[in-house]
Amino acid sequence: MTQAPLAKPHSKQAADSQPHQAEGGVVAIPKKTKPVTLRTIAKMAKQGEKFPCLTCYDATTAKWLERSGIPILLVGDTAAEMILGLPSTIHAPLDFLITINAAVKRGAPNTLVMADMPFMSYQADEAEGIRNAGRFMTEGLADAVKVEVDRSFTGLVKKMARAGVPVVAHIGSLPQRAKMQGGYRSVGRTAKQAQAVVDDALALEEAGAIMLLLEACPNEVSSKIVEETSIPVIGCGAGPACHGQIVVLHDLLGLTDWQPAFARPITALGKQIILAADQWIDMVKTSKLGEHPYKMAEGELAKFNKLGKNHSSGAPEG
Repeated sequence: MTQAPLAKPHSKQAADSQPHQAEGGVVAIPKKTKPVTLRTIAKMAKQGEKFPCLTCYDATTAKWLERSGIPILLVGDTAAEMILGLPSTIHAPLDFLITINAAVKRGAPNTLVMADMPFMSYQADEAEGIRNAGRFMTEGLADAVKVEVDRSFTGLVKKMARAGVPVVAHIGSLPQRAKMQGGYRSVGRTAKQAQAVVDDALALEEAGAIMLLLEACPNEVSSKIVEETSIPVIGCGAGPACHGQIVVLHDLLGLTDWQPAFARPITALGKQIILAADQWIDMVKTSKLGEHPYKMAEGELAKFNKLGKNHSSGAPEG
């Protein structure tokens, strides 16, 4: 499979944070990036600057992604599958997502970190949903929370916004409802479906959503939403009309056995892990581990050997 070319920075902020090639092929760690806020993203969208987003689930990976200049990280409920090995996103535990959301923010303090509210953390009761969103903001250090909704959830979005929670409305194909349709499906392929998604976008913006995430829709639907709304639109398999694009990091890195058509790998990190593990196996079996870094202090080896002889003979010390 042909690898996609590396993208050029989409903004001065992203360009300033790119790793720089130093002499001898060593990559210099860039300086600390400027904080990315909701205002930053709104400005980029208004100016027509496309912005990239990725999922992330741990502090170490977040640190390196921040150094790359990625402005938005989503701590997605895909962690259920990618991290915990569970069969689908609906199994993502609430407390687990709150914990790893805080970890990602600690790893990437200057990146906008978006929390993903899991299945049944907001659908059953609006008051419970607002409290759980508050936990993501306080315990989870989230900059915004994402909820999978349609226009029937405008009441919840209004109350969250009134409470001071920045809401990203996830519309279009909704993975948390996949079982109702017998699996994941794209939406908006008929005129009626397309208009319904546009109506969802307009209603949720009016309710107070600060951003939209549009999944698995034709580009014509995305174009209409971008044209008729005034907030940033992130696409997940929704075509190039969207202001931003997001995919699951593990798909992009070649760590999954299957990827959706819009998230083809641009590297083969899984194979690299196998090669590194194979090399480690060989190093251990052949004892080719390199020079051991820890040495006894000068003169202590003789004392150690003497102590060993005394203990084995039963003679008292001294």
